[in-house]
Amino acid sequence: MTKVRSDEADREKRRELAAALPFERPILELERRIEELKVLPDVSLNGELKPLEQKRDRLLDEVFSRLTPWDVVQVARHPQRPQFSDYMRGMCEDIVPLHGDRLFGEDKAIMTALATLGSHRIMLIGHRKGQETQERLACNFGCAHPEGYRKALGKMRLAERFGLPIVTLINTPGAYPGVAAEERGQAWAIAENILEMSRLKVPTICVVIGEGGSGGALGIGVGDRVLMLRYAYYSVISPEGCAAILWKDGARAPDAAKALRLTSEDLHRLKIVDEIVPEPRGAAHRDPATMIATMRETLLRHLDELVAMDPDERMAARYDRLRRLGNDVEPLPPA
Repeated sequence: MTKVRSDEADREKRRELAAALPFERPILELERRIEELKVLPDVSLNGELKPLEQKRDRLLDEVFSRLTPWDVVQVARHPQRPQFSDYMRGMCEDIVPLHGDRLFGEDKAIMTALATLGSHRIMLIGHRKGQETQERLACNFGCAHPEGYRKALGKMRLAERFGLPIVTLINTPGAYPGVAAEERGQAWAIAENILEMSRLKVPTICVVIGEGGSGGALGIGVGDRVLMLRYAYYSVISPEGCAAILWKDGARAPDAAKALRLTSEDLHRLKIVDEIVPEPRGAAHRDPATMIATMRETLLRHLDELVAMDPDERMAARYDRLRRLGNDVEPLPPA
């Protein structure tokens, strides 16, 4: 039995190392040493462990303080990063999933549900990437078809009918680009969502939790408040797609990531996002529970503010926010 547990622990460590980003590997090696020391009965916390833990924390701060835009993209795509279902289960109660667009079918890349968040009954909508390989394939890795956006819009209209605030969690590399999706009106579905979300009469909060790619993100991304996690990215196109178009060379994705100004700091400076949601030390995938708790606190604060506003004033403020996008910002230095 002991050998079986040891083998399982070794496999888990190998999985963590395989999922680690290149700049994380020295940190993981240090953490493995810390875990090995913790099982030894004669190791003093102050004598051996504490210096190593302090060194790990310093290394985390140093590494994550100098991430390039391309590094941020990799962090946003980390397979262990919390996803929509993690936030839904961790933040909400009384969850009632809703399905279908009442026109074509069920798109698994977008989830919708009625849920209770604190004292607020809300409509929760978000991209679903999937955890395991089969689930990811079923969800098209978070790339929604037109029926996904029509499902989202139908549930938003339902929320408006019953006066429920809407919260959307964005995490997609982009809308599904296949022929069938285009035949069923992909561009029209996204454009209709953008139009209708801009004039919803209920409070709407949008949060980029990982990838925020192109129209796939905008299809559920128009609201009174647009928030973004510290190590998420939000862009008109993926760095790989941009590099392929501009230079016919996908290997130049890091250059494209830098030019696209897709990090939370750049977008907050450009006033495209209203707030950067802090992540735990070393990003959300290292401490999902803390990230989910932070998200819950942040959403409740914004919900309380928006619900307390006069509806006409709130809609006027949303309109003004949308009209100001791209104006009254300081020019950015060259990339």
